[in-house]
Amino acid sequence: MNSPRLPPAILLMGPTASGKTAVAMALADRFPVELISVDSAQVFRDMDIGTAKPDRQTLARYPHRLIDLISPEESYSAARFRADALAAMQEITAAGRVPLLVGGTMLYFRSLLQGLAELPQADAALRSEIDAEAARLGWPAMHARLAVLDPATAARLHPGDSQRLQRALEICILSGRPMSELLAESQQQQPPYTFLSLGLLPAERAVLHARIARRFDEMLLAGLDDEVRRLRRKYTLSLNLPSMRCVGYRQMWEAQDGLMSMPEMRDRGIYATRQLAKRQITWIGNSFSSEAYDCLAPDLATQIAQRVERFLNG
Repeated sequence: MNSPRLPPAILLMGPTASGKTAVAMALADRFPVELISVDSAQVFRDMDIGTAKPDRQTLARYPHRLIDLISPEESYSAARFRADALAAMQEITAAGRVPLLVGGTMLYFRSLLQGLAELPQADAALRSEIDAEAARLGWPAMHARLAVLDPATAARLHPGDSQRLQRALEICILSGRPMSELLAESQQQQPPYTFLSLGLLPAERAVLHARIARRFDEMLLAGLDDEVRRLRRKYTLSLNLPSMRCVGYRQMWEAQDGLMSMPEMRDRGIYATRQLAKRQITWIGNSFSSEAYDCLAPDLATQIAQRVERFLNG
């Protein structure tokens, strides 16, 4: 006897400026889906221009859950996203509709799909001890030590990868268990859904880069400078807060403080956005079993809609 099919959910992921929102809205016009934002910047209230948040008219027609959740003074975590997203998905499914999770924060997608390992918090004193030992013996020797404590993790880490070696040793010592074992436990927390994972990836990086530059210029014309000034007046902020570490906001803040010219701010903002896109593309290629679609294809929305129709009717 076949087990019943789990309810469907759709993941639409891609780098910045890949056209995710447009595709999501096209799907919402055609299918019984409800949108859930997977974006670590759009959770902040009053941060609209620099996060490319859909405008009020768009949100009125295409409501997005998990947008405008917290003040820019606050922090939001992958653990909180997972809890919020699962609660929203349950509500949507109970209403007979399909959750469509759309965004570019890959850590959030991973936390949803794989769960979050119960890893011990960082211990500054222990890290200092590990660093001191590494300074004396070298990181290859620390790698050999990890190979005894956690062979599986050591096998996937380069002997010179000091940051990850330090964290893996720290976890082993603090928890008394291999990090690989703790991570394997977290991967058993996959939500009770049948997922369709769709990755929007550019066939030509240069075209995506041009899109990124054009969108950043549009943000500047739309008033990113004024938005950052309003935020600084309204809230108690610093560059150490997650909100102000978002691409565009940090660069504009520093330009306003005279640390760079506006032309330099623009160049740095575009460069930082390109680097973000590069990391997002790497995540999609390495960490998710997603079906890839060329985000530059003129019939992208049609291709995605045809795939979603087969998924929902299958």
